[in-house]
Amino acid sequence: MANLARDRKDQEPTDPNGQAPGTTREAVRRTARRGGSTRWRWQIFAVTWLAYAGFYFVRQAFSVAKLGILDDPLTRGVLTEHVLGVLDAVYLLAYAVGQFLWGMWADRFGPRVVVAGGMAGAVLASVAMGASSALLVFGAAMVVQGLAQSAGWAPLCKNMSSFFSVRERGRVLGVWSTNYAFGGLVAPPFLGWWAYSVFDSWRAAFFAGSATLAVVLLVFLVFQRNSPRDVGLPELDADEAANAPEEAAESAEGERAGQRPAQQPARPRGAAWTLYRETLRDRMVLTLGAAYFLLKPARYAILLWGPVIVSKRLPEMTKVGATLVPVAFGVAGVVAPILIGWVSDTLFRSRRVPPCVLALAVLTAVMALFMPLTAAHSAGIMIAVLAAIGLAVYAADAMISCVAAVDFGSDSGAGTAAGLINGCGSIGAVLGGLLPGFLSGDVLFHGFAGAALLAGVLLLPHWNRRPRAANTP
Repeated sequence: MANLARDRKDQEPTDPNGQAPGTTREAVRRTARRGGSTRWRWQIFAVTWLAYAGFYFVRQAFSVAKLGILDDPLTRGVLTEHVLGVLDAVYLLAYAVGQFLWGMWADRFGPRVVVAGGMAGAVLASVAMGASSALLVFGAAMVVQGLAQSAGWAPLCKNMSSFFSVRERGRVLGVWSTNYAFGGLVAPPFLGWWAYSVFDSWRAAFFAGSATLAVVLLVFLVFQRNSPRDVGLPELDADEAANAPEEAAESAEGERAGQRPAQQPARPRGAAWTLYRETLRDRMVLTLGAAYFLLKPARYAILLWGPVIVSKRLPEMTKVGATLVPVAFGVAGVVAPILIGWVSDTLFRSRRVPPCVLALAVLTAVMALFMPLTAAHSAGIMIAVLAAIGLAVYAADAMISCVAAVDFGSDSGAGTAAGLINGCGSIGAVLGGLLPGFLSGDVLFHGFAGAALLAGVLLLPHWNRRPRAANTP
């Protein structure tokens, strides 16, 4: 029998490498599948990164336009600094509300519909603001803009999680999350150039931002897909999304052969609300939420009022220059998340609180010294101070809102924890848009210093706390 089997094997045709055709074809199919998975994964990375960065070209238009609005005779008596601060608060309130909504909609309808709808709404609202000087139009457009802008983050994170496994999301999302810092870095000088160098009109900031986001929307519609299934690839298993895409592809072979993977038990009705209540009782999640609420106003004050702040401290600077100086804040913001992630993993062995507290300490000092440091009216000093603020605020921001939020949430409630913490931050961001229109520089920056100090004090008792996963051998 053994000889007969050997004779039959010898009679089978083989490829030049000595493998049976079935084996060769299977290897070719598997290799092609892996190559397709890799291509789509990085295509989704690129298009979603571009999409969220693109939102900032409309989001920052109002910040850039403020310089011209405050000098425009047609708007000077109506759109005052106080009114502009209220409009920022309206926008940020709508943004906070939207953050709690769009994640659920993305789960139901898919990220594509929600994100594309948000981009379209943001473009239309920006066009309306560029075309009108009426306060009611501005107010309504800011509500639409806030809801539209909030349609970006949660759905795009969901989109990324569909293509990248748990084991790699920390590294991948760390780089991916530079999109919001990059958008805040590049958009203001780009919009300021169009508004004050090319057209000499603040309205051009809104139109240039709208045109840029419209192009990004077209790219998004062409290249984005919701999940691997939409491009003929196997989904990452819900029970072990930590598997690499290659492992997921191999498990699909068993499924086609009749070996179907075990299905996850359906979540009981009401379990989501139970998880929500449990998360609300988690002391660490509440601490991170409070700290993020205290931190976020500083970041948004620079984002939304940076050119105005620079113009006041450097009155001899042109409008274009005032939009360029805050670029230092954005450059530091791109570097900060990568730097603090490395420090947390290597120097502090996955402890998230120590680097966060240190960043908050730096932020406290720089905010407290902002007014005396910039009293010399030196552009170089202003750039250095804004860079230091950007490095500290973005480092603490990335650690609290992303890494620590996921680490300290329960295994099944990491998303809920992150949503609550980011929601608290969004409410705090309202103050960042509102207060600069009402408070003097001394009161404003000393207030930010006090808030950063309090955030650090709240986190300090958790200095040695580690995520559960970091405690396992």
